[in-house]
Amino acid sequence: MTLATSSTDATLLETGRKLFAGPADFVWAAAARDSLPPLGGLEIAFAGRSNVGKSSLVNALTGRKTLARTSHTPGRTQQLNFFTIGAGPAFTLVDMPGYGYAAAGKDKVAAWTRMIRSYLKGRSTLGRVYVLIDARHGIKDIDADVLNMLDVAAVSYQIVLTKADELTAAALAARLEETQAAIAKRPAAFPGIVPTSSRSGTGIPQLRQAIADLVAERGGHG
Repeated sequence: MTLATSSTDATLLETGRKLFAGPADFVWAAAARDSLPPLGGLEIAFAGRSNVGKSSLVNALTGRKTLARTSHTPGRTQQLNFFTIGAGPAFTLVDMPGYGYAAAGKDKVAAWTRMIRSYLKGRSTLGRVYVLIDARHGIKDIDADVLNMLDVAAVSYQIVLTKADELTAAALAARLEETQAAIAKRPAAFPGIVPTSSRSGTGIPQLRQAIADLVAERGGHG
């Protein structure tokens, strides 16, 4: 039973690996609502507070070190960056500006916020948003605001815990339980939380597979 289960799991994870082993290319950047690309196939977005590790996670998923620019300076990503993933392509990955970094200046933060809200609410091709939460800190008020917005807009989202390697096993288990309870009654939340670490690779195969399942379900760009 255990061997069969392991074999089945390995087969499922291979689908995700193959998806992200294909082409991955930057195709568009949008700094304002009117500069968004034309509607096309399936889009999957990554959102999270500044410095939560979005760009590092995108790079880990695709096995590339510089597909998405990373920085130790919060607020460095100032636009929506679109990447086509897989042959066809299979889908478009959207790396969103980090939210909640006030030091960037009120006007700029307000502009980013308007763009993010506009994109999340009005993009018919958006299949799911992966909301990244720092495992060390859990869901903060500003994260809850974004989840509220997604619930109201009826946009499917799933929680991804980043930097999970920086917690003990017991602390991570407690964070998972706490986070699951926090989203249990949220209407647009996809069940299941994926703990990840871009540094150690923890959870990366599972997240790839979750995305591959969504692409198969939604038909991708095909």
